[in-house]
Formats: sequence, structure tokens, C-alpha cells
Amino acid sequence: MRSRVFVAFVAVGMLLFVAIGASAASPQRVAYIINGGLGDLSFYDSGQAGIDRIRDEFGVQTRTIECGFDPARYAQALQAAIQWNADVMFVISYGFEDLLQQYADQYPNKYWINVDTVVENSRRTITSVDFIEEEGAFLAGVAAALVTTDTSLKGVNPDKIIGAVGGDDDPVIRAFLYGYEQGAKHVDPEIEVKAVFAGTWDDPVRGKQAAKQLYAQGADVVFQIASLTGSGVLEAAREEGKYAIGVDSNQNMLEPGHVVTSCLKNVGDAIYAVYRTIADDTYEPGVVLEYGVAEGGMGLAIDEYTRDILPARSLERLIEIQDGLAEGKITVKRYL
Repeated sequence: MRSRVFVAFVAVGMLLFVAIGASAASPQRVAYIINGGLGDLSFYDSGQAGIDRIRDEFGVQTRTIECGFDPARYAQALQAAIQWNADVMFVISYGFEDLLQQYADQYPNKYWINVDTVVENSRRTITSVDFIEEEGAFLAGVAAALVTTDTSLKGVNPDKIIGAVGGDDDPVIRAFLYGYEQGAKHVDPEIEVKAVFAGTWDDPVRGKQAAKQLYAQGADVVFQIASLTGSGVLEAAREEGKYAIGVDSNQNMLEPGHVVTSCLKNVGDAIYAVYRTIADDTYEPGVVLEYGVAEGGMGLAIDEYTRDILPARSLERLIEIQDGLAEGKITVKRYL
């Protein structure tokens, strides 16, 4: 009788051990599903840097699935991640938010993280990473204003005009523009902001044409918020002897002497931070995580390329305003 009790105790203990081990098992496969494609040296590449960091530091398998802005591939991409048996899905779901909701409801045992917009599903299993673009763009507007109001800089005309090229006319780009204008007028209320929408995210030629249109209208500096299309904006700045501001990743070095700064959207850092909560079991499903300047999600790339363009007094003011924003001393209105 005693031996039977002992055997039963051991069996129950083994079951508990297996159950606890299964529940505490760390994810082994992480998918990065993007509506666009890598190679933009900006938004998507920033996210990939975070995925690579997860792979290297946590020893998991990762897979990036690119849709190339082709709607026919959106469902295929989500299905491919499921068939690969990914545990964690980081998704940039522009254009297929409804599909993401359906898949997240159908596979509630997966970790679903939507990046850069807010998507909610009926099971409330999607966690959204939302960036406060207005704050980063505010700083870009300050930088642009400091350029256009300083005629001592080579190529700057007396007109107080700055520009922006958006990849498309959508709420995220409108949020950027809203913050950009606020930042410019924080420096000088008389500054005029002109914007052009290229209508595409992956055509540098269209970006260059749009930027040259703005330079011809008197803009001294153009903010590119157009992913790969925006690389043409930076080229146009060099060709026209003008200035540009990069976006999402540090693009200052791409056209030295012409890219004043870059508005950073630290997508990769946010992806890494969310995965850490999964790894340490503090992850919360179904919430919205907001990343602004104070959280390190938005900011400016200020480096030697910036210092080669901006005079010391302008650089000092730019850093002072960035610090004020991070400390809550400056409030930026959100785009509704």
C-alpha cells in the first residue's frame, strides 16, 4: 500500500513538472510580417534590426515575410507564419488590419503584436505598439525652422518655407505633418509648410520629383516621410543644394552636408522591448503601448553630420527643445 502511494505521488509530481514546464516554455519562433519590404533604410529596416536583436540575444528562430505592398500576399503571409508554427507575430498590418483581426481570433494561443497602428480583435489578444509621431515630427519641424530662418546657411533663401513629402495621405502621415507644423511654428509662427503626397512608398524617382517641386516653390528643407520613396528626397536635396530631414532610421549619412537630422521612430527598439516582456512573462495582451519622446520611441538623430550643418546656437536650441519635450515641459497636440 505504501509503495502504491509513493508511486502515485511520483506520478502526480511528474505531471505537475511537465505542466509547469510547458506553461513556462519560452517562444522559439518569431515572425516579422510586413506589408512592404526591406531595404528602405528606414521604417521596415528599423523593425528588422529589432528582430535580429531578438534572434541574437534570445537564441530564437526568426523569419521575415515581406508582402511588397501586394494585397494578394497579405493573407498568404499570415498563413505562412502559422504554417511555420511561429509563436510570436510582429505585424505591420497597413492594408490588412481586418485579416489580422481574423487570424488573431482564430489563433488565440499566439502572441500577436501589431506595430505602428492600433488594431483590436474580439478576443482582445492583439497588443498594439503605437508611436506618438507628432512628438518626433515636432522636433523635425523645429530643425527645419532653424534652417529656413538662418540665411547664413548655404542655399537658404529669405522665404520662410519648409516642405514635406509623404508616401501617401493616411492618418499616420497626417500625424507627422501635424506635429511638423507645430514644431516649425514653435520657432517662428510665420513659417509656411507645404506638403506633397507621392502616392507610393517604394519609388525614389517619385520622391525626388516631389521634393524638387517643393524646392522650386521656395522650400529650403524637405522632411521625407515616405519610406523608400523618401530616399529620392534626400538625393534631390543634394542635387538642388538644399536640405532634407530623414525619417524612422538615422539617414544623416546618406547625403552628407544635406541631411540636417532624422526623425527617429525606433521601431526595432519597441519590438525588442515587447519581446522582452514575453520572455520575462510580463507581457500584457490586448493593450496599446504608446512610445513618444519620453519613452525613447521618437526623437532626433543628432550627430557629426548635424553638427556640420547647424551652427552651435541652433544645435543648442534644438537639444534644449528636445529635452523640454522629454521632460513634459512642452506639449504637442495629437492628430485626431
